[in-house]
Amino acid sequence: MQKLTYWGCFLIALLATQTGVFAQGKPVYTSPIGLQAYTFRGSWDKGIEATLDTIKSLGVTEMEGGPLKGMTAEELRKQLDKRGIKMVSIGADYKLLSESTAETIKNAKIFGAKYVMVAWIPHKGGNFDLETAKKAVADFNKAGKELKEAGITLTYHNHGYEFVPYEDGTLFDYIVKNTNPEYVSFEMDVLWTAFPGQDPAKLLLKYPTRWKLMHLKDLKKGVKGNLSGGTPTTNDVALGTGQIDIPAVLKAAKKVGIKHYFIEDESPSYLKQIPQTIAYIKGIKE
Repeated sequence: MQKLTYWGCFLIALLATQTGVFAQGKPVYTSPIGLQAYTFRGSWDKGIEATLDTIKSLGVTEMEGGPLKGMTAEELRKQLDKRGIKMVSIGADYKLLSESTAETIKNAKIFGAKYVMVAWIPHKGGNFDLETAKKAVADFNKAGKELKEAGITLTYHNHGYEFVPYEDGTLFDYIVKNTNPEYVSFEMDVLWTAFPGQDPAKLLLKYPTRWKLMHLKDLKKGVKGNLSGGTPTTNDVALGTGQIDIPAVLKAAKKVGIKHYFIEDESPSYLKQIPQTIAYIKGIKE
């Protein structure tokens, strides 16, 4: 008997989810399939248009990313439009954004993106401290105000190092409580919430009005986390095969009204794992 290809397995799994083989009830995940462009960092320089074709073939209709080397932002927008993919969020470098929001606003307008996300706050020696958190709060409030005036929402993407204990919570709590809700929102990275020992579902419910976006990722079983904000990329696994309670996360995310979800798979096996992830989230039922 011939072995099934990964695509064959994916189609069977997808058919099973659609026909109710895996579970009864309403599907939990009803949002468009989104993808973080960083997932395909090993593919873009081999051909942007070919990579976009692959992404489209996966059923992706939303992306988070931004300009790519080798193609103007205007041309990339045309290529996305051609494939029915919307760039709803773009990334921004913390330092550049804190100095000026002009370039970020320009790029967001070109792509039609309504969100800008910052994924890393620079900090010395791997130690995230109160002084750094205070500066980030001030920078986010300032940049967030300017972005809002341009019709764009600033979101901060947690990366694990912010969960240093502080008072009755963590420095992440400090950032949430001291940023202006009118100007600053948040994007939860599920892996970088669980890796330092936090419960993603509980954290979503703790700040129900502040979360707007989400990175869907799972952490390999048995991996012990820390506050470094770093782990080998091979610890990124297909959703449903790792140690994170993904159904609980998606139910909480739906409850707090997450607007857009982006699959981000940093592993070398992303082409194999993305179809598994998509089939899995579509198969989760109430």
